[in-house]
Amino acid sequence: MIWKRQATLEALNAMGEGNMVGLLDIQFDRIGDDSLEATMPVDRRTHQPFGLLHGGASVVLAETLGSVAGYLCTEGEEKVVGLEVNANHIRSARSGRVRGVCKALHAGRRHQVWQIEIFDEQGRLCCSSRLTTAVV
Repeated sequence: MIWKRQATLEALNAMGEGNMVGLLDIQFDRIGDDSLEATMPVDRRTHQPFGLLHGGASVVLAETLGSVAGYLCTEGEEKVVGLEVNANHIRSARSGRVRGVCKALHAGRRHQVWQIEIFDEQGRLCCSSRLTTAVV
């Protein structure tokens, strides 16, 4: 297990209340030994003007997963801040919920690199994203 902090799904979901995570209804639903997963709806909140999942919404899901995973890999008063995020949008989604799966590529003492894959309800890859964070 890579996590240094204890966390429950209820606690992770409570972190989203009153901010963009809650606004977009991002829901954490799995904490694995080395992965973190969450879903997000594809609806009017996350659509772009042509009725497809907005690329920026995918990036919000990716950065949320990577930042929370990064925080879970820290201790004490340490915090995590994003340094760089990128995303390759591979397939569109029009409805349902997308699932983000986050895994560490590197979880060091000062920097972390997270790979986040976002899938549609049929399990097809929609977005591949990478987030680099700093531990402060």
